[in-house]
Amino acid sequence: MRKKLFLALMLVSIVVFAQEKPREGKEKNAVLHEVSNKDVVQSIYPDAAKVEKVNDYWYKVFDAQNQVVGFAMSSATYCQNIKGYNDLTPVMIITDKTWVIKKVALLSNWETPGYVRRLDRKGFFNSWVGKTLKEAKTLEVDAHTGATYTALAVVKNVEFLLNKGAKKLPKIK
Repeated sequence: MRKKLFLALMLVSIVVFAQEKPREGKEKNAVLHEVSNKDVVQSIYPDAAKVEKVNDYWYKVFDAQNQVVGFAMSSATYCQNIKGYNDLTPVMIITDKTWVIKKVALLSNWETPGYVRRLDRKGFFNSWVGKTLKEAKTLEVDAHTGATYTALAVVKNVEFLLNKGAKKLPKIK
């Protein structure tokens, strides 16, 4: 009798724990972490007054005097099939007028904030900073243990933009 009771309790425990486990490798209570595109641009170009779409991939960044100060491109509308641990991991790449990368930033996403902070602390997002678009295309960025899914998805988003965007550079003026 005790043996049957023990087995029944074990079965119930397994069922309960199985239901508590996140489905499909996803975090059970994932939360959207909104990131303002404007804030990302102004973190590099604080005087940025407007952003204007140039082509499929590129945006010009203008200051208050309507002078181009840099460029930006986002993977948000193009990389719908690239997912991190929880969901999409769109990025923005910001460059100066000589096509040197100033910033790679994760946009609004569902990734675990602690893992994203870990990547940031380890300099993951800065891997591309200071490189020209051409140099960045040949860069092999290491996926970081503990945030591998997120890192790999970010790398794929960046590679997409570097491959597609570099072919459609906008004119500076």
